[in-house]
Amino acid sequence: MLNIFVDADACPVKQEVYRVAKRYGLKVVLVSNSWMRVPALSWLDLVVVDKGADVADDWIVQHAGADDIVISGDIPLASRCLKKGALVLGNTGRPFTPDNIGDVLSLRNLLTDLREQGVVTGGPKPFAKKDRSRFLQALDEMIVKIRLRNRDTIQ
Repeated sequence: MLNIFVDADACPVKQEVYRVAKRYGLKVVLVSNSWMRVPALSWLDLVVVDKGADVADDWIVQHAGADDIVISGDIPLASRCLKKGALVLGNTGRPFTPDNIGDVLSLRNLLTDLREQGVVTGGPKPFAKKDRSRFLQALDEMIVKIRLRNRDTIQ
């Protein structure tokens, strides 16, 4: 069954996830370290986990699997979810895949090392309207891909 798990604490595209999930009739699970206001909808759950490093990530990895979509900008979380067979989409609409996750992790680790050495590497670009549009398109494509794959295996 196709579920959408959202690493919700800093996710800028929750409203977009709601719109797409409603259109396709999908369940959405927001996972957070703190309570947040969410619409009271039967297909939307908020899971509040204990505070602590990677607690929300661990919950998502434990519950997500094949034919699920994980929404997160957290690269190590993306890597862990891909190993479980889930599809992973970054907040700006960039899919993480088995083919690109190694390069993305390497770049992340390099930038972390440079920051630790005092080299200023800058932060991510501000979230833009085009990121929101790219995200919506990529999420729609992922859902269609999973549904087509499942339809083909049933026939």
